[in-house]
Amino acid sequence: MRVVYLTAGAAGMVCGSCLHDNSLARALSRRGNDAVLVPVYTPILTDQQNVSQPQLFYGGLNVYLQQLSPVFRWLPKWSDAFLSSPRLVGWIASRAMGTSANNLGALTVSMLRGEQGNQRKEAQRLTEWLSSLAPDLVIFSNLLIAGSLPAIQHTLPKCKSLVVLQGDDIFYNNLVEPYRSAALSELRRLAQVADRFLVHSRDYLHRMSQLLQVSESKFLLSPLSIDADDLLAIEVEASESKPPTIGYLARLTPDKGLHYLVDAFIQLTRVEQYSKVRLEIAGWLGKQYLPYWDEQRTKLSRAGLESQFRYWGTINREEKKKFLASIDLLSVPTSYADPKGLFALEAMAAGVPYLLPSHGAFPELHEMAAAGQLHTPESVTDLIVKLTDMLGHPERTRQLGLAGREYVRTQATSDREAEVIERSFCSEL
Repeated sequence: MRVVYLTAGAAGMVCGSCLHDNSLARALSRRGNDAVLVPVYTPILTDQQNVSQPQLFYGGLNVYLQQLSPVFRWLPKWSDAFLSSPRLVGWIASRAMGTSANNLGALTVSMLRGEQGNQRKEAQRLTEWLSSLAPDLVIFSNLLIAGSLPAIQHTLPKCKSLVVLQGDDIFYNNLVEPYRSAALSELRRLAQVADRFLVHSRDYLHRMSQLLQVSESKFLLSPLSIDADDLLAIEVEASESKPPTIGYLARLTPDKGLHYLVDAFIQLTRVEQYSKVRLEIAGWLGKQYLPYWDEQRTKLSRAGLESQFRYWGTINREEKKKFLASIDLLSVPTSYADPKGLFALEAMAAGVPYLLPSHGAFPELHEMAAAGQLHTPESVTDLIVKLTDMLGHPERTRQLGLAGREYVRTQATSDREAEVIERSFCSEL
């Protein structure tokens, strides 16, 4: 099966969606498919082997300029190629460009309109390139980048389409009016065109089916997967020589809930039994969230805990392995219903149990893996109760981590998710 996987970069940072898409594209290739991974908007960043192609479609700088002025909608192809250069877009994305829904309302609606929007040149360029490849299946990493889908369907009527839904509603919900309503109308229009959707939890399947007004029969359900051979090889050993350690591995943003964990950690250390507990924090920190991080750091300093927490910054793969090897449990108390939570799978692969909020994809993950505990969302009180229970029973907690490792090894591999896609489409091609 010839597959083109279009994945949206995240403006200069490693994100869970990029890691997932890169791993799934690798798995499709390993299984004998002719699969190529192509970035959209910005180049993708990943802490594993990056298999994405050097081409870039809907280059972020180009689509922004085309939205800004009609002049850029009529520039010759050589200038488009320059403005869509992955190196140029990647350089700018790491410094100035962003993907904030609040700032990109009009651009989002225009891109969703495909050939009817201000970026019609980009839709035509992508469609022409796909025509030269004649793929059997085109995969979009989210519906927000699928504005060209009607044009692709018209040009390549035998080509099937799959849209992976992994947070589209979060971006949409942050749009302001009138763009929010306009975007929803376009998303629902595109949803009628797509052949299938792939989601990673029943919760998200139901929510997106209602939001997009499409039948649940169009959805494929596959547990979130990961390529984690190196994490599975991390040695898990009980150690009494170091203090109990809590880890946080995610973006440093309010929606990921770091402030809940900081508040719980401060209160936990006031109990004599847990006075030496450490907090290790790692993840991307954007400039717009510096005040948020400063607030958390100030709270920790005022509590006299400067020596008991550490911020690792944005970490690479080797640093991630060291980070995971240093913690006893992972807690990312998101305030939103996370549809994925790749950080939980990474921790489980390393033999680290989780403490996660009981919403989004996490209750279903817990039902399958039983590799940690769940807490009441946005409740510092319940977070403290569960932290106390897990840290107070280290051997039981360690066994939970080992159960998570076995789940990832046997149930959450990228090859299993690739197999779901193959079973759905191979019989139709």
